[in-house]
Amino acid sequence: MPALPVLVAALLLLGAVPAHASCSDPAGPGVDWRRCLLDRRDFQGADLTGAILRDTSLQRSDLSRAKLVGVEGPDARFVSAILTEADLSQANFRSADFSRADLRGAKLTNADLRLARFFNANLQGADLTGANLAGVDLTGAQLTGATWIDGTKVCGEGSIGVCR
Repeated sequence: MPALPVLVAALLLLGAVPAHASCSDPAGPGVDWRRCLLDRRDFQGADLTGAILRDTSLQRSDLSRAKLVGVEGPDARFVSAILTEADLSQANFRSADFSRADLRGAKLTNADLRLARFFNANLQGADLTGANLAGVDLTGAQLTGATWIDGTKVCGEGSIGVCR
């Protein structure tokens, strides 16, 4: 039975490795929810400053007025999510999917949104000052009243897919 001591030693070593945060951890600053399925959840007003949301699904979740400052969220999915008046400043949402999301009045200042998808999203009144929009898909996105990346231009009435 020499295999038993080896198995016990392996289990003890596994216990010594720091545990990865759980998808059931409560919302809070710095929470690690990478690769979690958090669809249809209520995170209204939650403080998720510095959270890790890499490849996390928050489809149809309510994050209105949530604080997502400095979040690491590449490849995150916010399809049909509510992000009205949310603060996504200085966050990394490279290649994230915000299709049909409601981002009215959201703050996206200095956010990395390269290759992100905003297909039919509502960005009315959002602040995109300093955001990196390289390769972003704004097809059908409502941009009326949004502050553009230069911080001075405000998108005119009827701006859909393009800031006019």
